[in-house]
Amino acid sequence: MKVAQKQLERHLARELAHVYLIAGDEPLLIDEALEQVRAAARRKGFDSREVYTTDRFFRWAELEGEADNLSLFASRKILELRLPSQRPGTEGGHALEKWAERKDPDRVVIITVPEKLDFGAKRPAWADAIEQHGVFVEIWPVSRTDLPGWIQQRAAAAKVKLTGAAAQLIADRTEGHLLAANQEIQRLALEHAGRRAVNESGELDEADVLASVANNSRFDVYKLADAVLGGESGRAFKILAGLREEGTAPQLVNWALVRDIELLASVDYAVRHGDDVEAALGRNRVWRSRQGLVRQAVRKFPTRRLRALLMQAADVDAVLKGVVPAEPWTTLTGLVLAMLRPAAQA
Repeated sequence: MKVAQKQLERHLARELAHVYLIAGDEPLLIDEALEQVRAAARRKGFDSREVYTTDRFFRWAELEGEADNLSLFASRKILELRLPSQRPGTEGGHALEKWAERKDPDRVVIITVPEKLDFGAKRPAWADAIEQHGVFVEIWPVSRTDLPGWIQQRAAAAKVKLTGAAAQLIADRTEGHLLAANQEIQRLALEHAGRRAVNESGELDEADVLASVANNSRFDVYKLADAVLGGESGRAFKILAGLREEGTAPQLVNWALVRDIELLASVDYAVRHGDDVEAALGRNRVWRSRQGLVRQAVRKFPTRRLRALLMQAADVDAVLKGVVPAEPWTTLTGLVLAMLRPAAQA
């Protein structure tokens, strides 16, 4: 069956399937759905957990051996398979289909894919098998229109009341990135926790959010992205060092950099095919506050350079997912260096 994320809790209260597929391009929502299934499995006595990342060195035969290596006294296990994409190869696809069909009372299998699955005939057969024999949890992105409401609901759950304008400000600031928006909400909840006694029923408005941002000395990934696009190398590396020191997830830093590389590539493609820059910026939903910065950057990043940066960003992503062994922050620094390099040297 297919279950929407908002219906997942109700489904898990009724039953626990033997296999789940959680797929979508919102990492925060994928992680939360994964934790919901994990928690339900633990409540049913699945107290052991094994995690596999199916990179190019992964041996599917070993996983099959794990499935067949059952013992009378073995503990009930949660097996998590983290696929980097929806294409695990022929061997992997066949193995996943077998897992979908195998109903083992001592195993709950949870498969995650960090992208939306293809529809119709293009969708992989193994995904159809899981939907037929288990549960497919499809993660849908929060639309730009719905984001302020989503932020208000999240804030309310964290015991923070936001006005509509305050929620819109956070939406604008985070530009649709749910993980960053959630971090802002959690930070506001911590900062205002001690003030509820003064104004128990009050809402935080735009001024409160702006004051919180102004008082927040931490460097953020958006400032880094702007510094890199603007060619401010000294400021960019200072921010990057601050992000690392504060324990910011390198995946979030990489998201901000890749987002801008892909944006510039999209604008460049549109201009090369007849659009003017203004139309391309509008079609790519560039926020008004960044249009000047992006407009200048488009001139500094020709097509050849953007292609090279996209390839380098893919290498960084492989490191961050554990597919390639390397130090994450070193690879991120290399990407920042490549983006800051003067056009003549690129």
